[in-house]
Amino acid sequence: MERISRVVGPAATNVHILADERSREAIAIDTAIPSLAWVADELAARSWTLKLIVSTHGHWDHIGDNAAVAAATGAEIAVHPLDRESLLHPAPLFAPFDIPASVPAVELAEGGEVRFGSIRLRVLHTPGHTPGSVCLQSVDDGLLFSGDTLFAGGWGRIDLPGGSGPAIVESLARLAELEPAVAVLPGHGPATTIARERPWLEMVRSTGRLPF
Repeated sequence: MERISRVVGPAATNVHILADERSREAIAIDTAIPSLAWVADELAARSWTLKLIVSTHGHWDHIGDNAAVAAATGAEIAVHPLDRESLLHPAPLFAPFDIPASVPAVELAEGGEVRFGSIRLRVLHTPGHTPGSVCLQSVDDGLLFSGDTLFAGGWGRIDLPGGSGPAIVESLARLAELEPAVAVLPGHGPATTIARERPWLEMVRSTGRLPF
C-alpha cells in the first residue's frame, strides 16, 4: 500500500490517500475542507485514480470537501448508514464556514470491506463519538485508521449530539483486543500504536468505564 497524509483545516484533520501500487486505484479518508486541491494534485502527480471517499463519521471537520472531491474525481462517497444524515444535512457545530452536503452511495457495514486494487480494509463499526463512527483496518499492513474513536492518549468527545459514553467504552474495549503492533492513524493528532495505548485501553475493558 502507498500512503500519503496531510493535516487540513481549522480542526487539524488528518486526511489520508491510500493507493494500490499496481492498479493505481486509490481511496481518500476524511476529506476535510480544504483538501480538494491537495487531493487533485497528488492524484495527478502519481497517476492514481480515486475510487472512493470514505468518511469515518459525519462531523463537519471530516466531510467538508466530500462533494467537491467527488465532483472532481467521480469517486463515490462511503459512510456508515447511521451517519448518512450527517452528510446529507451537515450540522455546522461551530464550523467557521458552510459545509456542503454530500450524497453517500456506499454503505460501510460492520465486517464489510473497502476494496481498491488488491488492498482490503476491514470495516469496524465503533460507535460512541457518533452513532456511525467506523475504523478501517488493514490486516496485511498492520494499520488502523481510527477516525475520532481512538487518539494517541485518548478518544473522541462524547458530549456532542449522538455521542455515547457506554458505546465508546465498548468500542475502545474492542480496539484493545487488536494486535499490539497495529499502528493507529487517528483523525487528529499524531500516530500511535495499540501497544502504546493498551494500558488504559485494558483499564476501559476491565472496568467498563472511561479512565478520566
